[in-house]
Amino acid sequence: MVTDEQPYTIVVGVSATSTSPTALAWAAAQARQNGGRLIAVRAWRLPSPQATPSGTPASRIARGPDVEQAAQEALAADVAATLGADHAAEIRLVRGGKYGVLIKAAAGADLLVVDAPRQLLAGPMFAHRLVYAASCPVVVMPPRVSGEPPSVLNRVAGAIGRSVVTAAGTAGRPGYRPPLAR
Repeated sequence: MVTDEQPYTIVVGVSATSTSPTALAWAAAQARQNGGRLIAVRAWRLPSPQATPSGTPASRIARGPDVEQAAQEALAADVAATLGADHAAEIRLVRGGKYGVLIKAAAGADLLVVDAPRQLLAGPMFAHRLVYAASCPVVVMPPRVSGEPPSVLNRVAGAIGRSVVTAAGTAGRPGYRPPLAR
């Protein structure tokens, strides 16, 4: 929905762990191609204070402004590392959870771009929930596109899957050995 008042707007979620380089680069290219603007968004939260063995919080508790300043600097550095120091992206650090922050940031945008989550618990369902809740189209960069190496979980699952197929193929055939791969 391009109007005279608002240029074509792309919101890209920038992960604190992976820095989302593929999503950032792709979103920046789309913004340039469409003469639009790019908004790089990252969610942040105050870390919970660690408890001591006695159950009381540690004496050193992170201050909100210090954590926010560090997170803002990290986001700016991550965007600059991918897009270059002279990028035109707007950088937004928003306090809250990833899902809520991205949904709110995408309200009124023309496109939301994210990397596929690498976390086991968030996994594909996080991206799935974004697709169904966002008010604009959502582009999810799968790990194969972003060049992300397979996780330990993916490698283990592949090995287990191959073992199950081999076991099923040789079940009930005592002494059968599959041919050696060359």
